[in-house]
Amino acid sequence: MSTTFRTAVVRVPGGPDSIEIIDVPVTEPGPGQVRVAIAGAAVNPVDVAVAAGLFHRRGLVHQPHHTGLGWDFAGTVAAAGPGVDLPVGSRVAGLIDGFDRDFGTYAEQLVVTAADVALVPDGLDLTTAAAVPLNGVGAAQLVDLLGDGEGRSLLVTGAAGALGANVAVLAAERGWRVTGLARTQDEEFVRGLGAGFTDRPAPGWDAVADAAALQEAGVPLVRDGGLFVGVQPGAEPAGERGITVRALIARPDGARLAGILQATAEGRLPARVHAVVPLDEVASAHRALAKGGVRGRYVLRP
Repeated sequence: MSTTFRTAVVRVPGGPDSIEIIDVPVTEPGPGQVRVAIAGAAVNPVDVAVAAGLFHRRGLVHQPHHTGLGWDFAGTVAAAGPGVDLPVGSRVAGLIDGFDRDFGTYAEQLVVTAADVALVPDGLDLTTAAAVPLNGVGAAQLVDLLGDGEGRSLLVTGAAGALGANVAVLAAERGWRVTGLARTQDEEFVRGLGAGFTDRPAPGWDAVADAAALQEAGVPLVRDGGLFVGVQPGAEPAGERGITVRALIARPDGARLAGILQATAEGRLPARVHAVVPLDEVASAHRALAKGGVRGRYVLRP
């Protein structure tokens, strides 16, 4: 077995051209950990922001040498540490969090806490599963911040995107009367989620789930005393008119991910892969995502 593996990092963040693929030593899993041979890693907007240096500038990254890229992944268990009952060869998906780390999921291998991964159902291929954890678990945790809807109105911005589409479905299950904000060409998809649709929302919503990161432009859409839940922790827009402002911080949750993967396999939650590209083409995937308008995730294959 090779003693090193390839992983994508940035040393001095500066956008897609600053991404490097380097060799790092293979490490064995410790107690409660697994080493996963990665089959796919999704490219998310947060990764583009990390490579661009957004979180470095906010003081959230302090790596002395390089910063790892990638938050979610799917693959097979290659080795298990003491106290782990996942057999080698198990198909799993997972999420790692935090900005200040020297490793990420854009890699051939990854050592992670076993409690943070979940088995991938037989009906779901690993490529699709790779696009589920961040946007699925994140959506569930965002809906937790919204709470129960009790028939109140919710506008989900970016409802045709990976996060927003999951929020739309999960919020409706919690009793919200959901309308999705998206481009006109996405109306059929958004309505297919069971949500209403608008491409030009008027103010007055009981709550806004800001999956599109409209930020300050999204707050005026909330009624007086309503709720705004954003997706940029540490950069929340100011509250006004008695509006409560919260922000999602996605955290790993293996047990919850298991249910989300099952719902995805059964077709109750959407998961769309735009394209599968080799790890070596990571910079091109970042450029394409940054241009906007991509429906579904790029998935990197090591």
